[in-house]
Formats: sequence, structure tokens, C-alpha cells
Amino acid sequence: MIKIDDWVIEKGEKAQGKIKITGYGIAMPATVICGVKDGPTILITAGIHSAEYVGIQAAMELAKEFQPEELKGNVIIVPLVNVSGFEHRTMSLVYEDGKNLNRVFPGDPEGTAADRIAYTIVTKLFSIADYYIDLHSGDGFEQLHPYVYYVGVVDEKTAEKSLHMARHIGVKYVVRSTTATGGAYNYASSLGIPSILIERGGHSYWTWEEVEQDKRDVRHLVFHLQGKACHGLKHYRQMLLENVVYEYAPYTGCWYPSKKPGEYFFKGEELGELRDYYGNLLYTSIATENGVVLYQTASLNIIEDGPMIAYAAITETLT
Repeated sequence: MIKIDDWVIEKGEKAQGKIKITGYGIAMPATVICGVKDGPTILITAGIHSAEYVGIQAAMELAKEFQPEELKGNVIIVPLVNVSGFEHRTMSLVYEDGKNLNRVFPGDPEGTAADRIAYTIVTKLFSIADYYIDLHSGDGFEQLHPYVYYVGVVDEKTAEKSLHMARHIGVKYVVRSTTATGGAYNYASSLGIPSILIERGGHSYWTWEEVEQDKRDVRHLVFHLQGKACHGLKHYRQMLLENVVYEYAPYTGCWYPSKKPGEYFFKGEELGELRDYYGNLLYTSIATENGVVLYQTASLNIIEDGPMIAYAAITETLT
């Protein structure tokens, strides 16, 4: 059985409803599927950044497809966390306060809209979750290579279980995060909930192929965590990435990347140039270590202190 506010879903039932945001006039759509057999509760969210459409569409479809008869445990799916951002097309920001929701966890019941959304997720969903999967993409101006995050700076048991989850995702790169606050999956991990964040897609664009890849990954992982066979699961040769560098633009201007997401480079190589509106060089991004590009700004315009490029070092081949 799952209970969220006054909403009760019994064993063997499936229901759609809305989760009220504490002190806020908007509610999040949700689907709860309670399996016919006992097992762990898995929380799946998408749309924390409301223009990251691959995960949103995948979560909506999974909410329709999962049935109680196939589950050993429960699945809670919230396909669109940032509802107002989606309806006002504010990209990664919450419409009412302009905050990045994935920077304010654990939230605050007395704060602004983003704080209250985060607080609601923590108190109403993290409180009943055994595992957590968060679906993301690149923002409207970003391109990325598919990869998966897990948090490595929490207790050893949670970190190991999170890495185990990441190993079941069909991507080449597994990124070890060293942040345990601010983001949803980061904070969930700090609470002892094994959690991952899957990145796939970008440019505020989505394809059916990317949606199917997200669905395949989530479905296989859910079945694995609930002790069911994962037929047709393809095992990927993955690489562990650490020491992530998030480089932000030192000036507003025009950005000219030299590499593509997923491309390798050596320490000292040029990763891109930032120029003014006359074509004069303002800044050159130079790799501080050998690594691979995770994501980067794809638009010509770039904003001072805004994201420019993210890359990480390959530290281990996972077998």
C-alpha cells in the first residue's frame, strides 16, 4: 500500500492523481502502481527541468505501461515536477520565482515556489522511496552525450547500491558526483536512498528513439531492483568518470566549441573560444586534465556566469 496525503493505493491497484505542493497552488501529476507482490518502492521523476522532454515523455509512457501484475513492489512516477515551468516554457527554471529547482533541495515549506516543490518531494516522496531514478536532458541551449550520475560521497552502502543501479543503464559513461546537496538525486542519496540521474537528449528536442532508450533503461532497472528477470538487457562496457569540471562563461558573448559531446581530449587542448561581437577573442577554454566532454553550450550566444562546458576524467573501465 502507498499513502500520499489522503490518497491511498492498495496492493494490486494502479491509480492516477495529483500530489499537492505544500503551500502552493499547483499540483504534480503522478501515477502509482502497487504490485501484486511485495517488494521495494521505486520513485521515478522527470521534468524537474521542464524543457528536458525526453525524460518527461518517457515517464508519461511508462506510467501508462507499468501494471500491478508485473511488479514485485511499488512504482511511483511523477512525469512533470516543474508544471508551471513547462506551461510557461521557462526551460530549467520555476516560473514563479526564477529558481533552478535542482539547486534548492531539501527545500523550505516557507520559501518560494521552487523551495516548496523540493520540500514536497522530500517529505511526501523521498520519505516512502527505497530507490530513486531521476530523468534529465540537456537544456534548450545544451547538447550532451548520454551518461548517468551517481553520488559517491554518501555512506558506502548507498554509494555502492547507486553505482550498481548506474551499471544497469545503457550508456557508456558513469559519472561519480561529489555533491550530496542541492539536487534531487543528490539529496535523496544523502538520506540513504540509492539514486541515479540519467542524462539523454538536449536542445529542448526529443526523438522517439531517445524516449524508447530511456524507457528501456528504466524498465530494466525497475525489474532488476524488484528481483525480476530482465530479458533482452544489453550490457554495456562502461567507463567511470570522476573529477568533473563545470566551466562557466567569464563573459557574455559568442561561444565556439572545439569538441563534441562524447569526444576525448588531452590536458592542454583547446575546448572552445569565447569572442565578442566584433570577433575579438575574449577567452579560450583549455582542458585542465585528460577527459571526455559530457555536455556543452550549443548556442552561439553565451551568458556571463552561465554554463559553458562540462567534462570529466576517465578513471576506470567498469567490468
